[in-house]
Amino acid sequence: MTFAPVSLADALLGAADTALRTLFAPAHAALPSPAGGGEVSDLTPQEAAHAARLMRVNHVGEVCAQALYTAQALATPDPALRAHFSHACLEETNHLAWTAERLAALGARPSLLNPLWYAGAFGLGLVAGRMGKAVSLGFVAETEKQVGAHLQSHLNAPAGGLPEADHESRAIVQQMYLDEIRHAETASDAGAAELPGAVKALMRAAAKVMTAVAARI
Repeated sequence: MTFAPVSLADALLGAADTALRTLFAPAHAALPSPAGGGEVSDLTPQEAAHAARLMRVNHVGEVCAQALYTAQALATPDPALRAHFSHACLEETNHLAWTAERLAALGARPSLLNPLWYAGAFGLGLVAGRMGKAVSLGFVAETEKQVGAHLQSHLNAPAGGLPEADHESRAIVQQMYLDEIRHAETASDAGAAELPGAVKALMRAAAKVMTAVAARI
């Protein structure tokens, strides 16, 4: 398969468009939300507030995913890899839309720091995208594995996870988990390198900081 070359100007305009749409426009999913058609949750105010905090964090994760994939597509000189990242970014748009819809249903807002989260993730994506195909894909694989573990923790109620009664949020997170694990496996199959343990630990530490802050702000 051949891929048409993309000019730097077109790539920059595309990256800017993705950033503006992610941060300031409603996301539109290509697939219906897993929350649709299921049981209607009857949550206490405390359960709703707790679910909103977790779903806000998950929404931030999807904002970061848009930034990471967009930056890696912009940075890589490999047309096939660029197409891979662009396709993954489109798939993650479903998650972005689903989590935003669920936040609204819970009467909650997204993180006020989304522009900051986006900028930080975009910078990481630029660095990873310039380090070669194997490392760039390795960064994707490890990121998606850690996101998968994070989402799984939200399904482990009552140990700090989503309320058992919040069927809609749990359905969304379950589908997101399956998709993220598939993305990690796809990156590994495409030739992802195993990242050093220190890099993985740094990624986990950064994610913990983001999670703690985004849940509240």
